[in-house]
Amino acid sequence: MEVLKILDKPDTIDWEYDEEADVLYLSVGTPKPAVGVDIGEGVVVRYDEVNNEVVGLTVLGLRERVIKEIAESSD
Repeated sequence: MEVLKILDKPDTIDWEYDEEADVLYLSVGTPKPAVGVDIGEGVVVRYDEVNNEVVGLTVLGLRERVIKEIAESSD
């Protein structure tokens, strides 16, 4: 089984938040094409098949999650 690189200390982490869609895109280093794998709970891991390394994460429903967690923690 090949080893999958998970986040070698990158020089940069780039991010973009789509407020309308409520989606956070995180890229390790410069954003590049990748394969997305849904790992559940609204999180998609993006990885580069050629270099066999994780190159980003996509978090769906971020605003909704934060609001829910804040409400639950204040109970």
